[in-house]
Amino acid sequence: MTTTAQNQLIAFVRDRFGDKAVTTDTRDIAPWTTDWRDRFHGSAPAILSPASTGEAAAIVAKARELGVPIVPQGGNTSMVGGATPPADGSALILSLRRMNRIRSLSADDNLAVAEAGVVLEVLHNAAIEAGRRFPLTLGAKGSATVGGLVSTNAGGTQVLRHGTMRALVAGVEAVLPDGSVHDGLSALKKDNRGYDLNQLLIGAEGTIGVVTAASLKLVPAVARHAVAWVGLDDPQAALGLLRTLQGASDSIESFEIIPGDSLALVLEHIPDTRSPLAGTHRWHALIEAVTTDADAPAPQDLLETRIAEAIESGTVADAVIAASEAQAEAFWRIRHSLSEAERAAGPAVQHDISVPVADMPRFMVEAAAAAEKRYPGTHATAFGHLGDGNVHFHVRAPADADPDRWYEKEAPGVSRFVNDLVVAAGGSISAEHGIGQMKLHELERLASPARLAALRAIKHALDPAGICNPGKLVALAPNGNAP
Repeated sequence: MTTTAQNQLIAFVRDRFGDKAVTTDTRDIAPWTTDWRDRFHGSAPAILSPASTGEAAAIVAKARELGVPIVPQGGNTSMVGGATPPADGSALILSLRRMNRIRSLSADDNLAVAEAGVVLEVLHNAAIEAGRRFPLTLGAKGSATVGGLVSTNAGGTQVLRHGTMRALVAGVEAVLPDGSVHDGLSALKKDNRGYDLNQLLIGAEGTIGVVTAASLKLVPAVARHAVAWVGLDDPQAALGLLRTLQGASDSIESFEIIPGDSLALVLEHIPDTRSPLAGTHRWHALIEAVTTDADAPAPQDLLETRIAEAIESGTVADAVIAASEAQAEAFWRIRHSLSEAERAAGPAVQHDISVPVADMPRFMVEAAAAAEKRYPGTHATAFGHLGDGNVHFHVRAPADADPDRWYEKEAPGVSRFVNDLVVAAGGSISAEHGIGQMKLHELERLASPARLAALRAIKHALDPAGICNPGKLVALAPNGNAP
C-alpha cells in the first residue's frame, strides 16, 4: 500500500513535470523491480523519471523533505541487486533513463559529457563517429547506462590497458541527498579544494547521491586490431603467455581466460555459437591487441609470432587468429555470453572477486577444487580478466538441487567459504560489480573496522535521513551507527 508521503511525492512530480515523469501501472513497473540474475525481488509503488538535472534535484529534495527513500536506477543490469528496490515497497524508483543526451563530444579534447541514462553502446557509436573511442566495454553494453557504470565503478574487458571506470571519469555531476547539485563536470586536471567529491561518488552505488552526468575520457580510434583464441592446459601457462606478449608490446588490450567447461555451457545454451578450435582444451584464452597508429607494427604480426613460439615451446596447445571482423565478433560473443550461459545452466552462486594477478592462476584451480570438496555435488568454475586479477567464480548447485531451497540453505555458506578463501589470498570480495545487497553482510563480516567506520561516517554525513538507495553497500542504523 502506498504511504501518504509516497502519494505526496508522486503528486508533486506529476504536477511539476507531467505524466511522463511518473509511472504507477504495476505492469510497467514490474520489470524494474527484479535484478538481472532474478535473485532479488522488490516492490515500488511508482517510478519517477526526471528529464533533466533540475528535475532530478527537485525530486530528491522533495523526497528528503517527505522522508521517502529512492532507488536510483539506469539499465538495471546490476549483478548484486544494487538497483532493486526493497521488497516492502518503502522506496520509489528514480529512473535516469529519460536523461539520455550526450551533451557534448570533443575529439580535440578527448572528452564526452554524457547524461546518466546514455546507454554504453550509444556512447561507443557516438565516439566512433567522431574518430574516437570510449575504451570500456562489457556484455551488457546494450543496456547498461553511464550513471550505473559510474556508480558501480564498472570494469569490463579493457581494464588491462585502460583501467576501470574510475580511471575514465574526468568529472561528475550529481544530485546530493539534500537536493543540491554537485557540478564537477569541468574535467580540471588540477583541483586541490579538499576531498574529491567526484571520486567519492564513483563506486558509491547511489548511496550518497544520484549521478546525473559524467565527463568521460576518450582515446584515439583503433587503426588495426587482432583477436586470437588460444587453447592451453592451465591458467599458469596463460599468465606466462600474457607476460610474454606484454614484454613484446604495449598493444595488448584484453586477455580473458575461460575454462573448457564454461565454453561448453555457451555452446550448449547460446544459439549460433561454435568452438573456435577443433579440439578440446582444459583452458582457453581470448586475446586482443590493438594499435591506434596505422604505421605501427600490425597487432596480428605480434600475435602470430609470439603464439607460434608458445606453441613450439609447448605453452600453447592450439590457437587461431580471427580472419575477419565477423570471426572476431564471434569469439567475443562467446566471452560476453558466459554469464548468460551459466544462468541457463541452473542455480549457482556467483562471486565477482579479485586476487593479486600473480596468484590468480593458482587461486582459480585450487579454490574451485576446495569448493567442490567442501560441498559435494557442486561444480565450481572460474573465468575472468587475467591481467587485472578479476575472477568470476561460480559455484553451481548439484544437479538434483531444488533452486529455492539451495539458494536459501546452501548458497550463503558457499559464499562465506569462497569469500574466506579470497580474503586469505589478500583479495577483494568485489572486483567490479559492487556490493549492492548481495554482498552487504559479507562486507560487514570481512571488512576492516576502519573501512566500515569510514563508509558509515560518509553515508551518515551526506545522507543522514538514509533516503538514497537504502540497504545497499553499507548497513546503517537510523542513528548512523552499525546496526
